[in-house]
Amino acid sequence: MVIRRVSLKFEDVLKNIMKITKNEDFKKGIKISVNNFEMKIREVFEKYPEINQLAEEIRETKKSVINNMDVYLDRAVTSMKKLGAHVYIAETAEDAREIINNIVGRNKLIVMSKSMIAEEIGLREYLEKIGNEVWETDLGQFLVQLEEGKPMHPIIPAIHISRKRAALLLEEKLGIKVPDSEKIENIVKKVREFLRDKIKNADVGISGANSIAADTGAIFLVENEGNIRLVTGMPPKHIVVTGIEKIVPSMIDAFKTVIVQAANIAIYPPTYIDILVGPSSTADIEQHRVYGAQGPMELHVILIDNGRKNALKHEFLKEQLRCVKCGRCLIECPVWRISANIWGGPVYGGPMGINWTAITLGEEEASELAHLCLSCGRCYEVCPMKIPLHEMIRHLKNVYNKKHNIIK
Repeated sequence: MVIRRVSLKFEDVLKNIMKITKNEDFKKGIKISVNNFEMKIREVFEKYPEINQLAEEIRETKKSVINNMDVYLDRAVTSMKKLGAHVYIAETAEDAREIINNIVGRNKLIVMSKSMIAEEIGLREYLEKIGNEVWETDLGQFLVQLEEGKPMHPIIPAIHISRKRAALLLEEKLGIKVPDSEKIENIVKKVREFLRDKIKNADVGISGANSIAADTGAIFLVENEGNIRLVTGMPPKHIVVTGIEKIVPSMIDAFKTVIVQAANIAIYPPTYIDILVGPSSTADIEQHRVYGAQGPMELHVILIDNGRKNALKHEFLKEQLRCVKCGRCLIECPVWRISANIWGGPVYGGPMGINWTAITLGEEEASELAHLCLSCGRCYEVCPMKIPLHEMIRHLKNVYNKKHNIIK
């Protein structure tokens, strides 16, 4: 069974959950991944307990940004422009897609690193629809693309796909036969061979951002696979799509943020942390600055609102803007362990997903689905930002109940 972007209708979500509980391959994939994750996250925090202190510092930093978003947004835009980046603020998903359309054009080969906000605005599908060839380069997101499905976790999108299913997707969709497909190493090798050719010939590379430093305009990206370095470094154009909530005051804050995110998804220490400031350039001849040395000749940064500024004014929803999207709350959620990202919204899933759906699509759209939450509070206990997810979901339940006269 393939789960595509689900509707927000309660009955549709329930039907999909009931179907998926009968899918043994799906259940096996989730169970193995969750068990491995829990073991690895314990190891990380036992070995690096100081990460808890960093999380506390980032919590306070993000609270400050939320209370002064316009100041930090203006500062980040100014900093990035000074260093040669083209910067745009998109109020809606439609605005963001139109901006990117004007930058990319048609009939281009585009490679993408995994980005949940790209999923939020339906970017890959849009770029394909207007006549471009687009490939995800993160292994998990690449498999989800082949499946024509929906990411089941913000960091580990193919958490539901077993090795058997992965090899089958390569053969069915691309005609790539994986020898001895029980070995995951063989699957990874075949994907590497396929994507290297796409990356080498790409016209445009698109990435997200894990954090952005307002003081310098530095964009931080964290990864293990190495695909982001290629996507952001080889094509002549690099486009960054990110939410305004990713902005923090300084480079030190941005660095701490990516460490906290990586640790809370058990990829610590991460293999790569990239810091990008402007397009590639050189001043080696007579100190004359020329853009487009070995890396991209152009850097375009789209800072996306899509409901975030309205959330800043909301008593409850503004707290979600402190989220680093590590997805640890999902792994801890009893409902998510059964449904994965089927429950939550068209893009985001689980406890964080309900609240992000409320921000990006509206409270009423998310309020009925909020009733699938057990209000156990386990998500809050593990959240590195200590976002009161269960209390926010309780608020959404009340929105629905009041609208339908269930409570006065």
